[in-house]
Amino acid sequence: MLRDITIGQYYPSNSAIHKLDPRVKLFWTLIYIISLFLGQHILIYAIAGLFLFACIRMSKVPVKFILRGLKAVFMLLLFSVIFNIFLTDGEVIFQVWKIKITKEGIYIATAMAVRLVFLIMGSSLMTLTTTPNDLTDGLEKSLGFLKVIRIPVHEISMMMSIALRFIPILIDETDKIMKAQQARGADFETGGIVKKAKAMVPLLVPLFISAIRRAYDLATAMEAKCYRGGEGRTKMKPLKYRKADAVAYAVIFAYLGVMIAVKICFV
Repeated sequence: MLRDITIGQYYPSNSAIHKLDPRVKLFWTLIYIISLFLGQHILIYAIAGLFLFACIRMSKVPVKFILRGLKAVFMLLLFSVIFNIFLTDGEVIFQVWKIKITKEGIYIATAMAVRLVFLIMGSSLMTLTTTPNDLTDGLEKSLGFLKVIRIPVHEISMMMSIALRFIPILIDETDKIMKAQQARGADFETGGIVKKAKAMVPLLVPLFISAIRRAYDLATAMEAKCYRGGEGRTKMKPLKYRKADAVAYAVIFAYLGVMIAVKICFV
C-alpha cells in the first residue's frame, strides 16, 4: 500500500513532457485543477480526461504506474462517494428505512469521484516528470513577483520541494520498519480496521526518529556547504523558455478556452 503512493516520486524518461520548463508544468497543473471545477457536465469531464491521458501518453509514464497511486486514496474516494450518495437530498430512487439514495446524490458522488481521480493523476504526472531541483527552481521563478512584498519565495519553494522529496524517502523507511517488525512477529495484515490502526502505532516512534534524524542531517549538510538562502545565489542550470514551452503554453490556453466555451454553452 505504501509503495502505491506516487505523488512526490520522479519517473526518469526522455519524453517531451519531461523536457518542458517546470514553470509550464506548474501552470498546466494549476489550469487543469481549475478546469475540473468549471462545472459538472459530462462533456467537461470527457475533455479533461482525454487531455490528461494524452499528456500521460506523451510523458511515457506507464498509465498503470499513475493509477497505482489511486490505491493510497481509495478510502478517501470511497467515503466521499458514500457520503454524497446517502446524504444528498433530491429525487429518491431507493429507500430502506431512513437510508435513501437520490438521483442527485449519485450524480454529485460520481462527479466528486471523477474530480478527485483526475486531480490526483494530474498532480502525480507533474511530480513524476519534474525533478525536485527543477520543481524548486520553477516554483521560485513562478512566485518571484511575491518578493516585492518581502515574501521569502526561495525558502517557501525549497521547503515544498524538500517535503515532496521526503515523501518517497519516508515511505521506504516505513516499509523497512514494517518488515523489521514483521520479522519479529508483528502482525499488520489480520484483524479489523481498529486492530490494524493499533498495530501501526509502534511504527510512529521509529518513523519520527528517522524523519528528525534525516532532517538534522540535511540541515548539517546545507550548513557545511554554506547555504544561505536564495538572495544572490546563482543557478547551475538557469531556466530558459524554449520553442516547445511556447507551444505548450498555447495548448494549455487552447484547452482552457475549450473548457470555458463548453461551460458557457452547456452548463
